Amino acid sequence: MMARDAWKAVAITSQSDIVMARRQARETAAQLGFGNADQTRLATAVSELTRNVIQYAGSGECRIRDASDANFRRITIVVEDHGPGIANLELAMQDGYSTCGGLGAGLPGTRRLVDRFSIESDPGLTVVTISMLARKS
Repeated sequence: MMARDAWKAVAITSQSDIVMARRQARETAAQLGFGNADQTRLATAVSELTRNVIQYAGSGECRIRDASDANFRRITIVVEDHGPGIANLELAMQDGYSTCGGLGAGLPGTRRLVDRFSIESDPGLTVVTISMLARKS
């Protein structure tokens, strides 16, 4: 198991890196005691975010860490790229909006899959932070 607060980084440069980031997120969630449904939700969110990196920025990084504390099991994931940025975040967070002809479910769908979601985007840097948490017994 990774040490609490240690980041596991996955460079995102190709489709195979999407699979690696998804696997690392799922494995970390399992190690922290998250159930299969939560593992699947998290893996789906990571897939969507890292696919966006490849599609819109070409490359980036996915960092995963155990951010648990005395009360909560928590996994935090940061997906970052240095692409063109998202011109209109408010619009991009609306269901059905797409710049590439897709379903437009990506970012808003990802937000619904996780417990915490934040996004910051400017030309040259987009950072999406997601977390899942569960109260410790």
